Amino acid sequence: MAGEVRPPELLDEPELILENGEVYRNPTEVKMSQIVLPCHANHCGELSVGQLLKWMDSTACLSAERHAGCSCITASVDDIHFEHTIGVGQVVNIKAKVNRAFTSSMEVGIVVSCEDLYRNRQWKVCHAFATFVARRTEAGKVQLKQIIPRTQAEQMEYSIAAERRRMRLIHAEIINDLLSSSSAHAVSECMQFGDAVPAERTRVESVELVLPPHANHQVSTFGGQIMAWMENVATISASRLCNAHPTLRSIDMFHFRGPSHIGDRLVLKAIVNNAFRKSMEVGVCAEAYQGGEPLRHINTAFMTFEVLDQDKKPQTLPRIRPEPVDGKRRFQEAIARKKVRLDRKYIISCKQSEVPLSVPWDPSNQMYLSYNNVSALKMLAARNNWVLTSEKNKVSLYTLEENHVLCFKVETHVAIAAEQVFVLLSDLRRRHEWDPHYKECEVINHADEDDTIYRVVTPSISKGGKVQDFILLASRRRPCDSGDPYWIALRSVTLPAFPPTENYNRGEVVCAGFSITEEDSCLAKLSYYNQATPGVLPYISTDIAGLSSSFYSAFASCSAFLEENKDSLAAVPSAAPGEPHWETI
Repeated sequence: MAGEVRPPELLDEPELILENGEVYRNPTEVKMSQIVLPCHANHCGELSVGQLLKWMDSTACLSAERHAGCSCITASVDDIHFEHTIGVGQVVNIKAKVNRAFTSSMEVGIVVSCEDLYRNRQWKVCHAFATFVARRTEAGKVQLKQIIPRTQAEQMEYSIAAERRRMRLIHAEIINDLLSSSSAHAVSECMQFGDAVPAERTRVESVELVLPPHANHQVSTFGGQIMAWMENVATISASRLCNAHPTLRSIDMFHFRGPSHIGDRLVLKAIVNNAFRKSMEVGVCAEAYQGGEPLRHINTAFMTFEVLDQDKKPQTLPRIRPEPVDGKRRFQEAIARKKVRLDRKYIISCKQSEVPLSVPWDPSNQMYLSYNNVSALKMLAARNNWVLTSEKNKVSLYTLEENHVLCFKVETHVAIAAEQVFVLLSDLRRRHEWDPHYKECEVINHADEDDTIYRVVTPSISKGGKVQDFILLASRRRPCDSGDPYWIALRSVTLPAFPPTENYNRGEVVCAGFSITEEDSCLAKLSYYNQATPGVLPYISTDIAGLSSSFYSAFASCSAFLEENKDSLAAVPSAAPGEPHWETI
């Protein structure tokens, strides 16, 4: 559950029946169905990815405009991974809906599935998240109305959309940090291979004249059309490296830097930046001009291709020899982007069964671990099938069991401002003052203002047994909008400098943490969540079985702690003098 942050559209959820007896449908939802004809297909009889991108962008734009009530433009598209191809005669089903609206931008979720009419089968092809911006009207800048989630899936998407927005804003920073720490060793190695293909051989340049059929209803070049042209030149470039027909597997997150209009000459350039063993990265740039004006940068994208054999398995690709200066820079950047893709796949996209409970932490994957940490907690909190197990003095214990995994939630209200509760509970070093399960706690690394890594020691489960220790990543989030909760998410990570030792049993936390919701200026709802693991379950098993009420005692102590310290707000925890920072580990 915590290790897999999947689009909630993929979760099975019962239909919501409205009071009038009708089945609820999201008011921003737009559906498109297209049968794949030969004119849509490539040489293999499969749907061209460029055509699919056009349909996806069109569907998402109509969803955005339905919510905004005015024209919208595509601002960016997150990573897209294509799981399957689509053949001629099959049906493409695309569903798009607005997950969350911000001031003038909104996130639209897109799910693409394929339908075989003759075999009565359907399967998922890809999902994507696109950001659209509402265009100014005569009245000025548009202020979008908020989305009100009605179902569990909508609540999950609404909550996690804030995390995805945060990731988009720091995406360039992550790449730059990776580039600054990379070396040129791989480039020099590749230059020594005599059989390496010169990158210059893969260079492609093509020009397109933007005509009325290429424009949308706003007389601007259709974003999907630009993506289709970019995919075309990228495919040609990839083919020149391998002398075969490549298959597009993924497109990295990209942003539209500026608009294009009817009459523009769109110049598209592509080149293979790097060839890995079974895949290659192609960089594509789109620029526009009219008459004698200088080129305007429209978009840059990075696409990953594979070459499949007869059994649909990726083949080994030739090495590539980068061009001097800019080619070497592109070669190194491709390595950094591959690292980002692997981190995302390993930390964000994989199923829980495919990754260990504790993921290795380092500065390069910090942002993705933080995203996974908070998103997993938000998904757990959004579940609507919690069962009340016991209640005492307005402290409630809920449980949830799914797929042989037991989760619990403890909830109460405190007569203290939500922000004060957030600041006091954010510093785990003070948790031992109210939680008997926290014996010791020290800061290992203060990664940034939102993330801190702690080592926590808990008492022995059995008399005479070893005490337990945990290496926990604490990720904090303030509200994105009014009405949003504060979040403090916890999960286990591993650090080479802090391996398990003989004197302690190393425990694991998959997903735990607090949500703090402001109900008025001096009242907050405090909820604690935990996905029970073997290291955590013994501490709460008697409460869940109804044999004790230690959960009440702990939360009563927490309330007293908050009341006593509400006038002394703690600072964000940082490493004390003598405590190691990452640079010294």
